Amino acid sequence: MARSTARRRALNTLYEADEKGQDFLSLLDERIAQPGAQTPLPEYAIEIVRGVDENRRDIDSQLNTHSTGWKVKRMHAIDRNILRIATWEILYNDDVPDKVAIDEALNLSKTLSDDAAPSFIHGVLSAIVAAKDKQSPQSTPLDDSDKDESDQTN
Repeated sequence: MARSTARRRALNTLYEADEKGQDFLSLLDERIAQPGAQTPLPEYAIEIVRGVDENRRDIDSQLNTHSTGWKVKRMHAIDRNILRIATWEILYNDDVPDKVAIDEALNLSKTLSDDAAPSFIHGVLSAIVAAKDKQSPQSTPLDDSDKDESDQTN
């Protein structure tokens, strides 16, 4: 199953739990045990929900830090959970390029949220990526002054 579909299924689970005030993992366990009319959750959807739950404090802190004017608690539940999924992918899943995480979040927001959501989501996620890139150590090539003297020959 495509990762886009898995993201949507993870979003459905996170959104439903959020709306019910239910713990993410307890609803996930219910969906795994009894998928109902839907097909079983894809493995990647399960990984997303578990990852978001495990890192929720940091994810929500990142969202609060990089969101202008909207704290996590005030965001629409669908937007909040789209942002949580993308932030988890950006910060905790090295298999997904940052641009892909942003594009997937924008696609979800364009179909499931209001007209203002895509630009808001893009701004928040771009700020998270910029902060992440700023913190990552940049590798620079060594010049001759950086080499150990024993490596140099006269």
